[in-house]
Amino acid sequence: MTDTKKTADDVSLPEQATESPEPLLRVQGLVKHFPIKKGLLQRQVGAVKAVDGIDFDVRRGETLGVVGESGCGKSTMGRLITRLLEPTGGKVEFDGTDITHLGTGGMRPLRRDVQMIFQDPYGSLNPRHTVGSIVSAPFRLQGVEPEGGIKKEVQHLLELVGLSPEHYNRYPHEFSGGQRQRIGIARALALKPKLVVADEPVSALDVSIQAQVVNLLDDLQDELGLTYVIIAHDLSVIRHVSDRIAVMYLGKIVELTDRKSLYEAPMHPYTKALLSAVPVPDPRRSGAKSDRILLKGDVPSPISPPSGCRFHTRCWKATEICKTQEPPLLALKTGHQVACHHPENAEDQAPDDVVLLSAREAIEIVSATPKSAEAEVAAPLTKGEVTQDAVVLAEAEATEAEAGGKAEAEGQDAADAKVAESEPAAAEAQADADEAEPAEPEADEPEAAEEATTEAEATTADSDEPGADDPGAEGDSAPPRTSGDITKE
Repeated sequence: MTDTKKTADDVSLPEQATESPEPLLRVQGLVKHFPIKKGLLQRQVGAVKAVDGIDFDVRRGETLGVVGESGCGKSTMGRLITRLLEPTGGKVEFDGTDITHLGTGGMRPLRRDVQMIFQDPYGSLNPRHTVGSIVSAPFRLQGVEPEGGIKKEVQHLLELVGLSPEHYNRYPHEFSGGQRQRIGIARALALKPKLVVADEPVSALDVSIQAQVVNLLDDLQDELGLTYVIIAHDLSVIRHVSDRIAVMYLGKIVELTDRKSLYEAPMHPYTKALLSAVPVPDPRRSGAKSDRILLKGDVPSPISPPSGCRFHTRCWKATEICKTQEPPLLALKTGHQVACHHPENAEDQAPDDVVLLSAREAIEIVSATPKSAEAEVAAPLTKGEVTQDAVVLAEAEATEAEAGGKAEAEGQDAADAKVAESEPAAAEAQADADEAEPAEPEADEPEAAEEATTEAEATTADSDEPGADDPGAEGDSAPPRTSGDITKE
C-alpha cells in the first residue's frame, strides 16, 4: 500500500521533485484566507487571501528560499507549514505524516523536529525571562537532558551564534535587535530539528554580521543534516544560501527553480523585474550598462485580486488571455517551473493574442549610462572627429559668448557713468559733514578747552546782531559761502 501511494504521488509531481521519492515536506494546494467581519452580528463580508493555493516540496538537506514583495504571503506560508496557523484548505505533509489539521497534542511530538525563527526579534522573546530561560525552554518542554547539563548546552549555543556565555543571566531588553535575533536562532537550533523555517533571519543584523550568521547556518546544516526554508527580501542572501528559490506574488508561487537557472535566465516577468533591482557590488562591472525595470502602480489588494494572472495589471507582456485565464505552475524544462502565458526565454503559449492597452504603460525602464560612455561623451573632439553637431555646438557657444560680452560691456559703461555722476555729490556731502561737525573739547588739553570757551562767547555776542536769525548765516567758526558753494539745499 505504501509503495502504491508513493507512485501515485510521484506521478503528479514535476520532474525536479521526483529525484527524492520521499521529500521531507510536501505542500499541496495550501490556502489561508483571513475572514473580514462587520456589523453587530459579525457576519463575514469578505476575506484576505493571504495564501491562495500553492504547491511545492522540500527535499531532505536542501535549502528552499522564498522571495517576493511585502504582503505576498511569505510569512503566512511559513507559519502554515509549521502549523502555527490553521490552514483554510490544502494539505501539508511532514516526513510522511499529514499534519494539516493536527491539534496541540498531536503536534507536540513533532515540535522537536520543526522549529521556526521569527521575523520580529522584539516580539518573539519574553521580556520577563532571562536568555538562559528562553533558550533552555525547548529542553524543558520536550524533556530532553543534554550531556553536561542544560546550562552548559545553552552557553555552547550562545557561543555558536556569536554571543558570550556571560549573557546567560541577562534579559532581552539589554540586547540590540541583532543580538535578539541571534537568541532566537539559538533557541530554534537547541533540539537539532530536521526542518527550520527562518523568516527574515538576518534582516535585523549588520552586513558584517549577516555573513557570520549565514555561514553558521550552512555549517550547522552540514553538521546536523538540517533542512531550511528561508524567507527573505534580500536576493543576494537568498542566492548565497539557497539550493532552489520560489518567487511569490500575491499569494501565489509564480516561479520555482534552482538558484543558477533563476539568476541566469529568469522566465517570469515579475522575477525579471525583481532581479533588475539587485545592485551588483563588483567594481569590475561598474562600467557595464544595466537597465532597471520600474513597475508602475501598486500591488493589488489580496481581498479582491485581479482575475486571470494576478500580475497582468503590472506586466508589460499582458494579453487578453492573461486577463481571463490563470496560468498554472508548469515545468517548462527540467528543474524550472513558471506560471506565465508568455514566459521569458521559452515558447510563448499565446503568441498571436491581443496585447492589453494597459501593458504599454506598465513599466518604466531606467538605463544607467556606463562610466566609459560618460568619459567618451566628455572627451574633447580631435581634428579628425569634428562633426556637424560639434560645429552647431561651437556656433551656439560663440553666439552666447558674444552676447554675454556685449551685455557685460554695456553694464560696465552704465556703472562707470553712475559712479562718475555720484562722485561730486558725495564730495559735497562729505564737505558739509565736515563743516557741520563741532569740535569737542578734550579734558587733557586745557589750552584747547579755553580757546573753545572764548569762541563760544564770541558766537553768542554775534547772534544779537541783525541777520543772526537768517538760516543761511553761520557763526564765526564757519567762513561765508561763495556763489560756487550753492548746493541743492
